[in-house]
Order: sequence, then C-alpha cells, then structure tokens
Amino acid sequence: MYDHIGLKVKDLTASRRFYEAALAPLGHVLGAHDDTYAGLGPKGAPALWLYATKGSEGPGTHVAFRAADHKAVDAFYKAGLKAGAQDNGGPGPRPDYSPTYYAAFLIDPDGNNVEAVCP
Repeated sequence: MYDHIGLKVKDLTASRRFYEAALAPLGHVLGAHDDTYAGLGPKGAPALWLYATKGSEGPGTHVAFRAADHKAVDAFYKAGLKAGAQDNGGPGPRPDYSPTYYAAFLIDPDGNNVEAVCP
C-alpha cells in the first residue's frame, strides 16, 4: 500500500490551487506548507507532497510504501541495495517526522526517491 507521494512542480502556487480544488471533493485539505512545499490529504494526514523546483532541479518523484513493521523496512532496504539502488538514508527512526516514524530511503535506477515506512 502507498503511504505518501511527493511530486516536483514548476509552479507551486498553480499546482497547489489545482490540487486543493480537485481533491476537496475527496476530503483532502491543505496541511503543512510554505513557499517551497505543500502537503495535502485528509485533515492531519497529508499524503500528497508538492515541492517547488525549477526545471529539472530538485529531487525526482518520491513514493513511500507502507511496511508492516521494522523488519519489513529493513528487508526492503537490503533487497533494494542488492538490486542496484543507491542508499538515500538507511533504516531507522525519523523523530523529526514523528516519534514513531521508522523508514529507509533508496534512489532507484531512474533517480526517484523510494521509501518504505512503518509510521
């Protein structure tokens, strides 16, 4: 199951306006945001993150898969590295995200940031 996704956008204001309007009927609202990013989703649980970039600057697409437990996050990371991914943050707690957030990050062969998370 997907946990959240991040998209780089050329015009954050326009993209934010579009996603706020299009996703409102689905119960999504604007959450955390500033002039460089915006998070949208059900109240208190943003699942779509928009990141302002210029041209091809910035990270590629970010996709996070929900893991059942810490062991699954660890296995994702190990299997991904073995399959040729690059490390982008080994398995471990991410207290800056939330007190229970445990995740690992890999860069896939196309430069996308792929995460497994056990929130």
